[in-house]
Amino acid sequence: MLSLHSLRQDPESAINALIKRNIDARPIIDNLLKINEQRREIQKKTEILKAESNKTAKVIGTALREGDKSKADEIKKKTLLIKNELSTFEKKLTNLELNEREILLSIPNTPHRSVKNGSSSKDNEVISTWGDSPLPNNELLPHWELTEKYNLIDFERGVKITGAGFPVYKGKGARLQRSLIQFFLDRNTEMGFQEIQPPYFVNEASSFGTGQLPDKEGQMYHLEEDNLFVIPTSEIPLTNLYRNEIINESDLPIKMTAYSPCFRREAGSYGKDVRGLNRLHQFDKVEIVCIENPEKSYHRLDEMVAHVSGLLKDLGLQFRILRLCGGDMGFTSALTFDFEVWSSAQKRWLEVSSVSNFETFQSNRLKLRYRKTLDKKTSLAHTLNGSALAIPRIVAALLENNQKANSISIPEILHKYTGFKSIT
Repeated sequence: MLSLHSLRQDPESAINALIKRNIDARPIIDNLLKINEQRREIQKKTEILKAESNKTAKVIGTALREGDKSKADEIKKKTLLIKNELSTFEKKLTNLELNEREILLSIPNTPHRSVKNGSSSKDNEVISTWGDSPLPNNELLPHWELTEKYNLIDFERGVKITGAGFPVYKGKGARLQRSLIQFFLDRNTEMGFQEIQPPYFVNEASSFGTGQLPDKEGQMYHLEEDNLFVIPTSEIPLTNLYRNEIINESDLPIKMTAYSPCFRREAGSYGKDVRGLNRLHQFDKVEIVCIENPEKSYHRLDEMVAHVSGLLKDLGLQFRILRLCGGDMGFTSALTFDFEVWSSAQKRWLEVSSVSNFETFQSNRLKLRYRKTLDKKTSLAHTLNGSALAIPRIVAALLENNQKANSISIPEILHKYTGFKSIT
């Protein structure tokens, strides 16, 4: 959520930045500031009336002690008028505050200066590519055929048990999945990310704090009786660990990693691009989250991008990094880098990670601050997160890119985790 204070101080910066998202924010922000001015004016009047009411109460007390009942009754009438006016002001204040909040929640984060204009994924910038392109081969099988051939994943029984998008991993398929999770966690902890095992259900305040509510409400599974949400990513519980807290500057950065199953409704997802492991309702992911000093957050973002690059290089997967344009960025992000791996059989790129800096957008919702060492003042921290990594499409690319006539090779880095070098 953008800061109302910063919008009052410099509305033009926000208006100009949001043009990158193809949003004409001037009418929205002008209306917000007009409402804010009305609210601030009523607040001033309310404070004056409260002071007058307190003063009048003392006069009534004095009059009663002096036995001047008629004077006390006269002043009481005036007090009643003040109370009625205060009641009217309080109702107006409540409505104006609700309007302010509703408008603020509708405004996405302002993009970083490096973000380019654009309307869709077609306008994203490819900033680097790693790995050799495989030679064209029309005989390569897509992963959904490979998993059936080698008895690794049972999609049909998953449909029987639950529904489409809930696969059943079997044998070496399950072992490969578990090996990737352990490999990612080990590498993340080596880089200083503390491993956390978070809850898989979060409350409404947590979902609001990281921006899933109200923006992504339709994508989350909701337990109405308990008013809990099943997490679509462990970013939510990890970042909310520090909601409503003040962190000492000396304790920054706070770096966390977690494995969790993730649950997404993915309403409206159909067609060939969602076949097999390409898009699921339940999948496994290892996440990295960082809470950082604003002066250092973009250095931290570069570090996280380099770390995810290293994971993909170790797996030997050809990948590219894209800087998302304004029109394709998530609602809460200031700058996002997407990682895509090449799928040899499907002959297309598959997104496997997004690494983002949210600046103060989440921390303002979370009331997550840090206390500066020198002057002891508190300021909003910056929050960052990234997938390191989402498992299903990594599995899909590994199977497709390493297939041979009657076997699938396993990257050497995983041998100590899988206990086998190939699937035959």
